[in-house]
Amino acid sequence: MAENQNHLPTTKFQKRHWHEIKAENSWTMFKVISEFVDGFERLNNYGPCVSIFGSARTKPDQPHYKMATEIARLLTDEGWGVITGGGPGIMEAGNKGASLNNGTSIGLNIHLPFEQNHNPFIDSDKNFEYNYFFVRKVMFVKYAQAFVIMPGGFGTMDEMFEVLTLIQTDTIDEVPVILFDSSYWGGLIDWIKSTMLGKANNIKAKDLDLFSVVDTAEEVVSIIRTFHQDGEHTKPNYDLDSGRGY
Repeated sequence: MAENQNHLPTTKFQKRHWHEIKAENSWTMFKVISEFVDGFERLNNYGPCVSIFGSARTKPDQPHYKMATEIARLLTDEGWGVITGGGPGIMEAGNKGASLNNGTSIGLNIHLPFEQNHNPFIDSDKNFEYNYFFVRKVMFVKYAQAFVIMPGGFGTMDEMFEVLTLIQTDTIDEVPVILFDSSYWGGLIDWIKSTMLGKANNIKAKDLDLFSVVDTAEEVVSIIRTFHQDGEHTKPNYDLDSGRGY
């Protein structure tokens, strides 16, 4: 048995040398920079906005779609622009509510092999196209004065927890983070309280104050209005030049 093991065939792996991808990395760097520059220059002109996150799979006849449309409409009544991921589902609903109410309707599109085509309710001059998720996330955060988290999947969870992490670590200023529909988020919130906090002690009790859970469009708008009523918070959320950011 030992003799057979000594004569087992070996597999040789061909290593890819770094110099072979050096040019590729250089061009990627320039594309990333161009997306940042375009986003900063254009979004800076549109005024204070609220970012709405949620599932791309939500259909127009479903309650969450209709509610996202109503939330966006009420936000534009208050003078806020609306930023979404630019695609279908909740994103379309958010843009629709803003557009039909003659409000600012911004879409931050991402190139994906499925699910993502820009919706028709984005202002014609405010439709952004991104190749890189991390650039798109910066744009979601930098110009948003609040975040409305509608029910969604992995992408929505990713965006929600990233925003909470940035606020928790004082990387960006605290702004309202509002989870809509307690029946959808309730199980996650219970787990955060009982396991993440209670059993593992991986967060602090005060971290639970970083977000709110609501069930009506009016509650969403009320929280944002109350937080910003003095007008002191309506500014870009973090400044890369200051060293705060990611």
